Amino acid sequence: MQPAVAVVSGLGKLLSYVQSLDRGPRSGEHMRNLQKVVFAVFSLPVLMAACQTLAPPPPALARSVSIGIWRPPMVTEWQWQLSSPPGSFVNVQMYDIDLFDNDAATVTALHAQGIRAVCYIDMGTWEKWRPDAKQFSASVLGASNRWPGEKWLDIRQLSLLAPIMEARLDRCQSQGYDGVEPDNIDGYENSTGFLLTAQDQINYNTWIASQAHRRGLAVALKNDTDQVVPLEPYFDFMLDEQCFEYRKCDSLLPFIHAGKAVFEVEYNLNPSQFCPQANAMNFNSMKKGSSLGAARSPCR
Repeated sequence: MQPAVAVVSGLGKLLSYVQSLDRGPRSGEHMRNLQKVVFAVFSLPVLMAACQTLAPPPPALARSVSIGIWRPPMVTEWQWQLSSPPGSFVNVQMYDIDLFDNDAATVTALHAQGIRAVCYIDMGTWEKWRPDAKQFSASVLGASNRWPGEKWLDIRQLSLLAPIMEARLDRCQSQGYDGVEPDNIDGYENSTGFLLTAQDQINYNTWIASQAHRRGLAVALKNDTDQVVPLEPYFDFMLDEQCFEYRKCDSLLPFIHAGKAVFEVEYNLNPSQFCPQANAMNFNSMKKGSSLGAARSPCR
């Protein structure tokens, strides 16, 4: 019997017992039985807490939700081009491109060549040049993230952010993308202007993953390397920047161990300084310019 069912069944028996006591004589035995009833009633919160503890963990649900959604293979040739729409396509299996700078025709053209398309969406900072920038309430705008025209978002105010982010994901879905790259989802580690906690970030990131999966989109965990362990079950692949330069690549291994692809980019190191180790770790690594233009030097 499930714990919650057992508690409900016990409540029914308890009620019947109380009714029988009410009909019986007022004796010493009656008072002792009444004490038992009082003890049982005050024990109910403990029993209900136990039910919640024994409930299936959310990660199991996250895995089931993503069944049937495309997931990039462990070894995937890819291009990451955000500074401009691709004029022509390199021979890869996956393109990661900006949602607002590309239209459905670009996605269709990628698919015609057998290339999967991932839409880049900034979900952790406000960007003043985006077409929906005026929809953000001033109360959710925090400190600059050191990129011109960008400010951190107060991810705790989900009631204000959700309609905007859901509309962005709807656009990604309607244009035919296969997956989504949500950017700047590690605000709790930065000076955002808000007192964000690690749990705030987990709550927001898992919400993003569930919204992507509802739309049939694979979803990447972008950076946020310190929360890989709790978040890996919710996400379909990993995308990280400069883990070799900052010596944090081991933190990405839970994705590899789970059979999920890891995409990784270095900006300052030469390929010879990181590619041998990246290949040994089964990462899809490459060197890119920080502007994320068309130029690329893949490790494999």
